[in-house]
Amino acid sequence: MPHRRSAHPILAVAFACTWVLTLAAHHSFAVFDHTQTLTVTGTVTSFQWSNPHGFLELDYQTATGATRHYTIELTSINMLSRAGWHSRSIKAGESVTAVVAPLLSGEPGGLLLQVTLASGQVLTAPVPGADTFKRTPEKVLK
Repeated sequence: MPHRRSAHPILAVAFACTWVLTLAAHHSFAVFDHTQTLTVTGTVTSFQWSNPHGFLELDYQTATGATRHYTIELTSINMLSRAGWHSRSIKAGESVTAVVAPLLSGEPGGLLLQVTLASGQVLTAPVPGADTFKRTPEKVLK
């Protein structure tokens, strides 16, 4: 009787490759500074309700009056939905104040921890491990 090879090793390799690619596609919040927060007040240019993460794009005024752009990453829309957010929670043209964990690179971007809408409504972002981000006294981005 001829020896039959088991398909199990091939399936195991295929599963391992899929698992590694899935991990590579998702990133951690390690690119954000866990030791400080920044407060950014500006006008929403875009609120992207997209996978794998939502994004909030803002234009803000510097102390000299120049307009600068700031990109804020949110958690997944699945997590945002479970926390009561929806695709119309924030609207382009709206003035908001966002508390973010800034990018470690110093580039104009960060991870949203909380946003206050023009109406005064406060939305808290459902960030995994939110307690690892140290809230510091208000440091306004200039």
